[in-house]
Amino acid sequence: MYKFLKTLSVAAFLFFAFAAVNSYADNPSSKKPGDNKKIKKPNIIFFITDDMQRYMFNFLPEGHGKNLSPNIDRLAKEGVVMMGQHVSSSVCTPSRYSCLTGQYASRSKCDEFARFTKKMDGQAVVQWNTYIVPGQPTIGSMLKKLGYVTGFYGKNHAIEAPGWKKLPLKANPKDPEVVAALKKDQEIIQENLKKCGFDYSGALYQDNPSYLGPEKLRYQNLDWITEHALQFLDTVKDDDRPFFLYYATTVPHGPSDAEHSWNADRRITAEGILDKAPTVLPPKETIPERLIKAGLAKPGKKVSDAKANTLWIDDALGALIKKLEEQGKLENTIIFFFNDHGQYAKGSVYEGGVSSPSVVWKYGGFPLKGVCDSYVSNIDFAPTILEMAGGDPSKEKSFDGISFLPILNNEKCKTHESLYFEMGFSRAVLKDGIKYIALRFPEFAEKWDLKKRKEVLDKWNDFRKRNKLRYHFEDPSLPFSHLMLIPGGGDAEYPSTQRYAHYYDKDQLYDLRADPKEQNNLYNNPRYQDYVKEMRALLKKYLEKLPGKFGEFKTK
Repeated sequence: MYKFLKTLSVAAFLFFAFAAVNSYADNPSSKKPGDNKKIKKPNIIFFITDDMQRYMFNFLPEGHGKNLSPNIDRLAKEGVVMMGQHVSSSVCTPSRYSCLTGQYASRSKCDEFARFTKKMDGQAVVQWNTYIVPGQPTIGSMLKKLGYVTGFYGKNHAIEAPGWKKLPLKANPKDPEVVAALKKDQEIIQENLKKCGFDYSGALYQDNPSYLGPEKLRYQNLDWITEHALQFLDTVKDDDRPFFLYYATTVPHGPSDAEHSWNADRRITAEGILDKAPTVLPPKETIPERLIKAGLAKPGKKVSDAKANTLWIDDALGALIKKLEEQGKLENTIIFFFNDHGQYAKGSVYEGGVSSPSVVWKYGGFPLKGVCDSYVSNIDFAPTILEMAGGDPSKEKSFDGISFLPILNNEKCKTHESLYFEMGFSRAVLKDGIKYIALRFPEFAEKWDLKKRKEVLDKWNDFRKRNKLRYHFEDPSLPFSHLMLIPGGGDAEYPSTQRYAHYYDKDQLYDLRADPKEQNNLYNNPRYQDYVKEMRALLKKYLEKLPGKFGEFKTK
């Protein structure tokens, strides 16, 4: 009897021990941090749009109810809207640099940026020149080390592609030699994306359609991008590895008119003209029909291009979601939806440029619900994604950013006490609703006489005219913009020069709590001198850790 009871006790112990182990494997919350072998890692999609305005988002006050975007709306309703989301630089290349690397763009090691910094007497000038060097660590290469298969589709404009050549404006995309050159360009971009950790890529735009070269290819094509992204999802469907998909639209960035965007010929691509248009999205003819049905357009009247392009973007997102549902993978997928920067003050460090709310979604939601006002930056995306994938961002020494996964998990209310911004010849810091902006130019540029200024402005305007692009200023005596050493400024920052009363002031201080549109410069206000002192010291502290000179704040 004793032996029988003893045997029974041992069997019972083994049964409960086995059950406990299985419970541990099935319940990620019961696992120890870092024990990733037993955790089913999530698939991750980073969906980034290009130059969306705030009125294009139903989840923002400016756009509430003005758009037909059921898929974006779903993400916002079921996920977390990061209202405190900012970008460190507010044009596309540096913004994407930061998203993909977790670094400030002034850390770029590309030759173009290094040459320009030298030309500016050592002052780092963040523009469209801060490319990721092939072989440099990105979230793609980091995730590959964690067992992910990775894909990159749509607009690049972030990872350098040595050998890529811009074709002439009048090149004929039906000419066999032009077709061969276009295909070669695609292969070159793909080769360099692979060096940065992306196994698969396709439907690539190295720049915006208007800057790629041939005038006959200056058309948007989300159908083509989506077709390739869906092919990626089909390719990895039976792969045991989790996937990371970087999907980058080229719209609503210009050209945004109907003929060249949502209502364009879907056969026209950056790789040439297809024999047959993709059929993965609803036909373009249905876009105005659906807007009319939703009460957002009137029969017989011109459809708003902004609303049409927003619906087109939403269709692309919906196609990815539908494919994942069909594959049974949506329940284990996290989706980031993000616009590359604010459009109201693009090319500046004003809130209209650097404030860019994002959405993070997963099936069933995060512990944190609704809207989050905590300060987060696009340098935080890579650390956050890495932690979601089971990595340890604290061990990635290259990161400037911090994972905000603890915020989503409701374990922490904030990650940053302050934020830093860099754009062209301006720098800024934000803390507790107070924003300080410093505008500094190299000494040699400050000494240019009128003849030199006219020479620079004429050269800029002639380039724009030759390429059939907009230009705005013809007076060489105007001040330089925040972004460029061009009297008056360029096209990207032009709206900001008109919208901000103190745009050209050397030092600016704003209390966003009372002045969210940054119209009242308090820098010389006696009551705000403690803030001036604090914020200048804060900016200096940030700059000390980053490359390049900047006025009196950093002289070496």
